[in-house]
Amino acid sequence: MMDQPSALELVTAVREFIEKHAMPELHGRTAFHARVAGNALAIVARELEQGDEANKAEKGRLKALIGVDGTLEELNRELCRRIRSNSIALDDQSLAAHLRETTLAKVAIDQPTYSGFKYSPYRRQT
Repeated sequence: MMDQPSALELVTAVREFIEKHAMPELHGRTAFHARVAGNALAIVARELEQGDEANKAEKGRLKALIGVDGTLEELNRELCRRIRSNSIALDDQSLAAHLRETTLAKVAIDQPTYSGFKYSPYRRQT
């Protein structure tokens, strides 16, 4: 395993090259695709920065909510099964809190400048 540069540093360097050097030289469709590539790399960078912590927090909430252990995927499947079977009511406050926190973590990675997220009273201040 290489110590330097990290995956995050590589993704950031490529994104900065696209945004600062390539995009100003591009026009039309190519410029649009470069912007899409830059946005995709920004999402990857945020995933690398925040993804592990978000997944750990989600797994912890799921374990507390449904009272079993497993992988994140297994716990989510079990939650879905319990919702479908009405073992967990849709108006359960613990379920609502879990879903809100999970959604906020996902939006923070995917679209942190989304206005509905940016001004949400539930958003964690960074």
